[in-house]
Amino acid sequence: MTLPEAMPEEQPAVRVTAVPADANVYGDIFGGWLMSQMDLAASSVASRHAGGRAVTIAVEGMAFHRPVFVGDEVSVFARLIKVGRTSMRVQVEAWARDRHSEAANKVTEAEFAFVAVGQDRRPRPVRAMVLTPP
Repeated sequence: MTLPEAMPEEQPAVRVTAVPADANVYGDIFGGWLMSQMDLAASSVASRHAGGRAVTIAVEGMAFHRPVFVGDEVSVFARLIKVGRTSMRVQVEAWARDRHSEAANKVTEAEFAFVAVGQDRRPRPVRAMVLTPP
């Protein structure tokens, strides 16, 4: 038996309440809406690390574990996991909490890849990732 995961302790990069305009006719939140929230969170991390514009070039391993419903508070956590010469990878998890409860569940996760670009929109180098001891 696997123990349920705990929501990350750090602050989310994005926190938003799902509203009816984000839902399909069954009241489930569109996967595309959730993916856009995740991209916003990941791009915030990538742009901060790059010190400027960073563009999404790929999303890998997108997995929807549970539905999100109207009224759920969605918290999106993003952390930098790898840096190349011009690229960055950001691990993203989305968690949903019913607005009348403290219990949260991981609903989606994926790895986003970004490339830092200059004003000419061409790839540019980014600083190396600094590993901090646990």
